[in-house]
Amino acid sequence: MEKPKFKTVQEVVAAGEGLLERYLHAPIGDGEVQPLNAAVPEMDIPAIDLNLLLSSSEDGREELSKLHSALSTWGVVQVMNHGITEPFLDKIYKLTKEFFALPTEEKQKCAREIGSIQGYGNDMILWDDQVLDWIDRLYITTYPEDQRQLKFWPQVPLGFRETLHEYTMKQRIVIEQFFKAMARSLELEENSFLDMYGESATMDTRFNMYPPCPMPDKVIGVKPHADGSAFTLLLPDKDVEGLQFQKDGKWYKAPIVPDTILINVGDQMEIMSNGIYKSPVHRVVTNREKERISVATFCIPGADKEIQPVDELVSEARPRLYKTVKKYVELYFKYYQQGRRPIEAALI
Repeated sequence: MEKPKFKTVQEVVAAGEGLLERYLHAPIGDGEVQPLNAAVPEMDIPAIDLNLLLSSSEDGREELSKLHSALSTWGVVQVMNHGITEPFLDKIYKLTKEFFALPTEEKQKCAREIGSIQGYGNDMILWDDQVLDWIDRLYITTYPEDQRQLKFWPQVPLGFRETLHEYTMKQRIVIEQFFKAMARSLELEENSFLDMYGESATMDTRFNMYPPCPMPDKVIGVKPHADGSAFTLLLPDKDVEGLQFQKDGKWYKAPIVPDTILINVGDQMEIMSNGIYKSPVHRVVTNREKERISVATFCIPGADKEIQPVDELVSEARPRLYKTVKKYVELYFKYYQQGRRPIEAALI
């Protein structure tokens, strides 16, 4: 059961209440613990050309090989030549900033309701001692169109709704191309993953705001987690770092590469690929001086779809690793707040 909603981070900052204990992370174990904002190395991930991935040329095959290597080691790539112009992406950033800069009363018109993830505010509080993330967000189901709840779609700033609709349609093309490219990179029929993803798949877009934080060493923007999606498209902040991925127990920061979309594998794609493509654990750290924004779109298989490893990726040499799952996202949120990985429940 969800506990009563808490103030947004922007409200806490505006009230000048200082840092509330609800946000402080206690050290884990007795050892020396690295502060959350400690310097970490940059991850070495390629920028992949989406156009080339669908080409049968030698360059196309080379690009598929780069994709395979990145997704099987990091589970993350930067995608360029994705067909969405830089001015259009700039418009998304601008509208996101403008929405979070609105007076509280205006933003509250899209407020999240108890028991629902959609809308403006903060994430659900499920336990009395749950440590809160230093983030305010607007979470909206954008596709299919008949599942849109327009009461959560801001009318201000002007153009927000129309631009989000247009962005959703542009992303749908990228999603289809990326599914086909992943299948080709594993030498599968190109619709292998798309067919399992299904016609009734949903897209949820989450606009994130991380206000400046007085204690970035002890407060986290988003706690470590892997995504419950098939994969996630992310527009990270163009100037302020914060997103980090974990590999072999160490944290690495994501590079900022202009005009690219960062795509990371989610748990359901890891299941479909029988563990070849990794759903990486990631987090967002906070910044003392600067606010940070980002926009994530989660691509979620249809609720009616059974997600399981594709038959061709199961063999004697590589036995099946995962059970068949359905409505995976419902499992997901409960595990996330406990800091656990729901994919563990899917392992055979």
